[in-house]
Amino acid sequence: MTETVYQHPLMAAYWRQLNCGFPQVEAVFEDTMAEALAVLTREGLSAYLDAASFLGRMGRGVEPILVFLEEWPSVAKALGEDALPPVMAAVHAMHKSPNGRAIAPFLQTLAAVARRLQSQEQLQHYLDIALDFMARTTGSIHGHHTTFPSPGLPAFFAQAPVLLGQLTLAGLKRWVEYGIRNYRNHPERQQDYFALQSADSRAVLQRERHGTLLVDVERKLDLYLRGLWQDHHHLVPYSTAFDVIRKPVPYYDRLGMRLPDVYDDLVLPAPAFPHPNPLPEGAGRGFTASASGGETEGAGRTPPAPGASPPSLPHADDGKTVISGLDRYRATLAHMVGHRRWSEAQIADNWSPFQRMAVEFFEDCRVETLLIREYPGLRRIFLALHPKPVEDACDPETTSCLRHRLAMLSRALLDPDHAYADAVLNDFAARFHALMAHGDASTGDIADLALSYVAKTRRPSDQFARVHFDDTVVDYRDDNRQLWKFIEEGDEEEAFDAKRKIEPGEEIQGLPPRHYPEWDYASQTYRPDWVSLYEHLHPRGNPADIDRLLDKHAGLAKRLKRMLDLLKPQDKLRVRYQEEGSELDLDVAIRSLIDFKSGATPDPRINMSHRTSGRNVAVSLLLDLSESLNENVAGAGQTVLELSQEAVSLLAWAIEHLGDPFAIGGFRSNTRHDVRYAHIKGYREHWGDEVKARLAAMQAGWSTRMGAALRHAAHYLEGQKADKKLLLVLTDGQPADVDVADERLLIEDARRAVRELDQKGIFTFCINLDPKADEYVTDIFGRQYTVVDNIQRLPEKLPALFMALTK
Repeated sequence: MTETVYQHPLMAAYWRQLNCGFPQVEAVFEDTMAEALAVLTREGLSAYLDAASFLGRMGRGVEPILVFLEEWPSVAKALGEDALPPVMAAVHAMHKSPNGRAIAPFLQTLAAVARRLQSQEQLQHYLDIALDFMARTTGSIHGHHTTFPSPGLPAFFAQAPVLLGQLTLAGLKRWVEYGIRNYRNHPERQQDYFALQSADSRAVLQRERHGTLLVDVERKLDLYLRGLWQDHHHLVPYSTAFDVIRKPVPYYDRLGMRLPDVYDDLVLPAPAFPHPNPLPEGAGRGFTASASGGETEGAGRTPPAPGASPPSLPHADDGKTVISGLDRYRATLAHMVGHRRWSEAQIADNWSPFQRMAVEFFEDCRVETLLIREYPGLRRIFLALHPKPVEDACDPETTSCLRHRLAMLSRALLDPDHAYADAVLNDFAARFHALMAHGDASTGDIADLALSYVAKTRRPSDQFARVHFDDTVVDYRDDNRQLWKFIEEGDEEEAFDAKRKIEPGEEIQGLPPRHYPEWDYASQTYRPDWVSLYEHLHPRGNPADIDRLLDKHAGLAKRLKRMLDLLKPQDKLRVRYQEEGSELDLDVAIRSLIDFKSGATPDPRINMSHRTSGRNVAVSLLLDLSESLNENVAGAGQTVLELSQEAVSLLAWAIEHLGDPFAIGGFRSNTRHDVRYAHIKGYREHWGDEVKARLAAMQAGWSTRMGAALRHAAHYLEGQKADKKLLLVLTDGQPADVDVADERLLIEDARRAVRELDQKGIFTFCINLDPKADEYVTDIFGRQYTVVDNIQRLPEKLPALFMALTK
């Protein structure tokens, strides 16, 4: 086999490092490297190629290496390069077991899973669930050596994005556990369960769904941070299901704000404000929870009338207060924003754990007081979420009551109606409010007050092993790690590498692949990121070839021109005050002359032009460039491709005459890993030699994976500002590809794509050249199609059809 020659020396070095002999990989290697170079560091790029090389030598065919090359840059962008070792460890585990066929679906859905999980910690939990599943469902003959692959593992990986779109990792673990426990020894039923085909599977899935998932409200929370707090820190989820001894709590660092992956709605036993106090004028700037989990926020709201009671939190039918999961996220983020704005790290080497705990409670109340000053409505949600300990609930003779005292104090500092009778508590609450009345205070001032409180209230029983925890956990507050710094740094310091930019001379031609989902009609779900589409500008040919085709149809062009003149918009609009235009604007010209004669600066915009109004159509023509276009048309002496060139040339000339925005693209495919989309004409390009040259060089080959091409053409058409958006598809056969055995699969995917486009306001119409098209074209396009039985008349019919659709 001859070695591939790359013009770029770096590309040749990368190809040698990959050491791959698959021609399918060679065809897309340069395009996949474009995205990898933009995302990965030098070390990450080397590890990426080494991992891909292993997948290519694994003996599992071309699928795993192709999927990995396409998907890994997206995974690294979502989770970081350090996620590669655990991923490859999972691949090695599957490779060494009978489950090698599960590697491809695992890698295929990895990018979609990574976007849902958003942290390496979450990914590791996901891998642990999958590997445990594999170990427990892989069969053996004599119980010693595994022999039979897990029936449900490939289906589980294929459905993982759907599952994680509805479940937390904890819910996913319980769903998997149910399937293993009940169907471990039933291969067919196990496969149906993990493919979401059985009623039992869907019932358990519905049972495990609960709460508000962070990934579903991330955009709302990001807008909330930016709009209300002018903060745009990254949000990173964590799971509370895998830490048994100590449950994690929210925190933030340089990588982002860490939040639970789910918050359940909180139902409180009684209304948060049995006796609400009037809020000061301007309180309307805060937000209140709504029954649907939403809120009212922003300064555009009218403040309540003086003396009016604030609106209360929503209540259930039995009078209980309900706090939505979304509002719990908002309260947590508001608290962390307060620390980011006003807290300063304190040197903690000489402070005891009890002293640090007291400082944290006082500082939490300080930042929340400042937050409430800015948005008074926050007091409502903070107090609803803050526990209210009973004053005599802890016995100091037998139990450590330090946490209980601090929780009561925290409540008292925020709630004017706390009703606690303890003299020391009320004294320090008064001192706190006096300190805050003089301004924002500082973390150092609050620390001094907290240390005084500890010295005043410490008891020997504070050292008891038995600690009172009831009603002491304020779960919307973070763990305050940012409050402390130590003179002697430990090994826990973290180093963060800056994102690598492409160095000069490293630029690789071509665009990275664009991934599109594909509809699986059997499971009624999308396969996420299933198709890799590569777009490029079509190479040039000889524009004189297209001119000869137009001359050949000169008589038809004359007839079309008469029809086009009738369709062309006739109502003219004047565009005045132009420095350059088609005619002189007399009113402005006379005024400018008067200004010039009187010594003033004349207005140079003395011309005007005209534009037409009354037609607002954007058109995209999508050409099927599959191998079948090379077939000869009976009795015509031409191929289908040559007749298509003539028809498209006439259509482009006609649309240019009308002035409609118009684009031409062609597509062909060689498996789902290599769908090619060629740009022949852009919307802003005029019909000229450059476009003619690309059209003249059209070539046909490969197969017809239509769904991804439809979605990609719509991606550009959707951005056009037009009242009517028309997508014309010119094809000579049904959707098909060499890696698809079920002929209905790509037909159903194309049908789904047409439905998606219709929802976006794009009208799709098919011109089919296949005499047998009636068997499948209705399933895809409904009634929005026509079949051209006599292909020789295509140059005449295509422009006429366009005019009929757009008149």
